[in-house]
Amino acid sequence: MQHFTISSIAILLLVQLIPETLAQLADAPAPPGPPNITAILEKAGQFGTFIRLLKSTHVGDQINNQLNSSLNGITVFAPSDNAFSSLPPGTINSLTDQQQVALIQFHELPYLVPLAQFQTISNPVRTQAGDVNNGRYPLNVTTMGKQVNITTGIINTTISDTVHSDYQLAIYEVDKVLLPIEIFGPPAPAAAPAPVKSKQKGTSIAESPSSVADASAAVKLIWSTTGGILFAAAAISLWLSN
Repeated sequence: MQHFTISSIAILLLVQLIPETLAQLADAPAPPGPPNITAILEKAGQFGTFIRLLKSTHVGDQINNQLNSSLNGITVFAPSDNAFSSLPPGTINSLTDQQQVALIQFHELPYLVPLAQFQTISNPVRTQAGDVNNGRYPLNVTTMGKQVNITTGIINTTISDTVHSDYQLAIYEVDKVLLPIEIFGPPAPAAAPAPVKSKQKGTSIAESPSSVADASAAVKLIWSTTGGILFAAAAISLWLSN
């Protein structure tokens, strides 16, 4: 009888605990998914122009997809609205769609770089816009104490703040738009024109008016000389006969 009572109490306790346990599981927050770059920047504020370009070029979607499928992580240099405002009017709108994509990808490193690791990073730094092995779209990053300097060949700027940092995504605010030399640098010098081959002069007399004139003069000279010789011979002959 005593064993029956203990078993009954245990069953009653389990019946009471199960609903509470299920309720706690239902109320527990879902594990966080991969970060969303535009949502992070919108929450931070002051990145409206960069967000608009991330959306119009679809680079934002590319970054979010990479965060879902890759373990390498991503590093983004995010120019503030003030950085874009300091550009000459029409700078961004004058670019082609392809150039705008390259410009935004130039602000992205296809791997995660925590702030402290910039001290040991190797230059030139590969960006998502190109391959530094072919000399395209490189960045140079140097440090001085805690200051991180970024050079494009046209623009020099520094990381002014860390907007977001976790094991997948690092976003750093920069005070200037990173302008790649491939788009904003001086145009390449035009190739020198090929030398024009001179035409060889023909040997035909008919091809050159001067040749015709020279030949005509030569013929007249021959006839004149021949006539003089004949006249001289005739005169000598008459003198001898007398």
